[in-house]
Order: sequence, then structure tokens, then C-alpha cells
Amino acid sequence: MKTPLGIEYYTDILCVWAWIAQRRIDELNQELGDRIHLQYHYMDVFGDVPTKMGVQWEGKGHYHGYARHVMDSAASFKEAPVNPKVWTEVRPASSANAHLALKAVELAYDRKQSMASDLMLRRAFFVDAQDIGNMAVILELLDAQGLDSGLIRQPIQTGIAMAALMGDYQKAKRLTIKGSPSYVIDGGRQTLYGNVGYRVIRANIEELLKQPMEEASWC
Repeated sequence: MKTPLGIEYYTDILCVWAWIAQRRIDELNQELGDRIHLQYHYMDVFGDVPTKMGVQWEGKGHYHGYARHVMDSAASFKEAPVNPKVWTEVRPASSANAHLALKAVELAYDRKQSMASDLMLRRAFFVDAQDIGNMAVILELLDAQGLDSGLIRQPIQTGIAMAALMGDYQKAKRLTIKGSPSYVIDGGRQTLYGNVGYRVIRANIEELLKQPMEEASWC
């Protein structure tokens, strides 16, 4: 069987554009199945939300200005609803706790479970307006999903989950990932960033699936 094409997917869980892109990720998995190997990685965009709002959104409405930006960005995407309480009333201080917990889920369970938990937490924030910056809320949500909080806490307590998360953050910097979401395809042969349409993503992947690795360069 041919080796699946690797796709490294970099996001910050609080990023509205990654929430919008979720439909495209679902379609890729449904249509390409075992022809691709999708690996989630996290990056630091909302690691320090108070400073981000104070610096980048000073003079533009602060949290309420950013909330309007998020609502406007998602307005054209029915598959990515956003609760009006997001950023106006519910203001996670950091995305790092959610990223850390998801790395712990991947270590305690597997990649597939971590991806399912990732989607659950994004939906909890954007649709249900739950504070997924709060570790107690995160663990409660994971527990409601049927996961063992004791198993999840273990890699957090030992530092293994933190090491995995720092590895993601550092790799994103080494690859000079511009923002969330970013798709790094086949070891870096293609990098797509931002609000890229599904057909563009699919076309790039299909081209690499057709083209053997040894034909990547003629030089």
C-alpha cells in the first residue's frame, strides 16, 4: 500500500479562521481517507490574550472590537456558527491550556481521539461559549466525552504533554508558519496559509499524490 501523504495542520484553537476551516478538514478526511495522514500541531497565537487585546486591538474596541471582527469573519460560513457571547462575555485568557490538554489526550489515547477532542473543544467555545482557557472547564468537557481525566492528567503532571506542546510551538517558529490555520504538505513541499478554499487545498494535495517524491525536483 502506498504511503499516505503527510499533512501537518497548524492552528490555534481560539482562532476563528481555524474554526471556519474545520469543514474543509472534515471533507479532506472523508474524501481522501487513508491516502493522507493528517497530524494536528498547535501554535501560539492566543497564548497571551490580554496582551494581544491590549496591544493589537487597542483603539479598535478592545475585546468588543475583536468580537465584532470574529462575528463578521464567520458570518458568511453557516457551517461555522459563533455565539455572540464569544469574546464579549466569555474571554479565555490563553489557548495554551486547551493545547496542553489535547497533547495529553494524544499521549494518553491516540491521534484520532485527540482530533475528536479538538473539535469538541472548538465547538464548546465558538458555539456554546464555554471558557476553554480554564483547565477545570476543559477537563470537565473531556470527562463528559467519556475520557479518563486521571489518564489525561498523568502526561500533564510529568511534563511530557508540555514537552510535546513546546515542540509544536518551536517547530512552527522554525518553519516560519505565518498564522492559523496553516497546512504543511509532504514535509514542506507545499505550505498553504489562511482562509484557503477547499478546492485549492484539494488540488495541491491531488497533485502531490500523483507526483512521486523523486519527481519533486529536476535539479
